Amino acid sequence: MNIDSIQNGVVIDHITAGLGMKLYELLDLASLDASIALIKNVSSKKMGKKDIIKIDADIKLDFDVIGFVDPDATVNIIKDGVLVDKLRIAMPTVLTNVIKCKNPRCITSCEQELDHIFKLTDKEDKVYRCIYCETKA
Repeated sequence: MNIDSIQNGVVIDHITAGLGMKLYELLDLASLDASIALIKNVSSKKMGKKDIIKIDADIKLDFDVIGFVDPDATVNIIKDGVLVDKLRIAMPTVLTNVIKCKNPRCITSCEQELDHIFKLTDKEDKVYRCIYCETKA
């Protein structure tokens, strides 16, 4: 399989196999008017298998989303066909409007304009809880 290199854009690499599509959806990449390649289950010496997302556009990404979905992913910034920066993404301590609270009794269910805010409560197990009702994400 051949995927062209990009001239100006972003490559999200080292995504845990199977999480690429979730990242694609949460970043709302389908709405971009740019070439995007989502490559699943690529062989990797380090990880066994991994997913990769290549975006051929110079865009701003929500690093909180990437850190939430897969804190082990890396983000490579490409300018004029050259890697100019490689970023390791940490798990965000607070997520705002990335995911929605599932609790039907949470105040966010009836107050539509209220932000959905989740706080990291267990970094080891990657547990986020709603700040209003403490429901686990």
